Amino acid sequence: MVRIRTACATLAIVGATVAVAAVPAAAAPAAARSATTASCPTGWGSLAKSATTTAVAPVRDIRTGRHDCYDRMVVDVPGAGTGAGYSVRYVDALHQDGSGRHIPVAGGAVLEVRVGAPAYDPETGAATYPGRVARPLPGVDLTGYRTFRDTRYAGSFEGETQIGLGVRARLPFRVLQLDGRIVVDVAHSWTATR
Repeated sequence: MVRIRTACATLAIVGATVAVAAVPAAAAPAAARSATTASCPTGWGSLAKSATTTAVAPVRDIRTGRHDCYDRMVVDVPGAGTGAGYSVRYVDALHQDGSGRHIPVAGGAVLEVRVGAPAYDPETGAATYPGRVARPLPGVDLTGYRTFRDTRYAGSFEGETQIGLGVRARLPFRVLQLDGRIVVDVAHSWTATR
């Protein structure tokens, strides 16, 4: 009888030790899973977004960056504060202001980005941004981007700068009007995880 009790006690202790040791091991994959499926912002939608202010300060640079949940394009307008307006919308095709010239943009969908600031000095007419019409944005390399496929400079006409942004598909996007810059974020997907 003593042997049976000793055997049962030993099994109970071993079982408890195994159970306690197994909890962290089982919890680790769940923690790793939740870290890789962290939520991304949602609710941006894909409808046109705009702010109708205009800046005299000119566009100086256009750059892009990759993030976990979205790809980002930033239009730098130093000196404009939050006064540079914008209009960002999906279009069937990009047409240059003034001439109406069609500018091909690669990708499953095209975002037309208009910034309420010229890409030239308003007093002298000298270019402040080195973009060339219908060409990719200078210095922008989209290799490795999940959403962005192409960029095209469409020019600056009557104080407004126009850019074509080719994306993988019609995806949700947001526009931020920050101090001296306009930011366009395009989500990697419609779902709320990475």
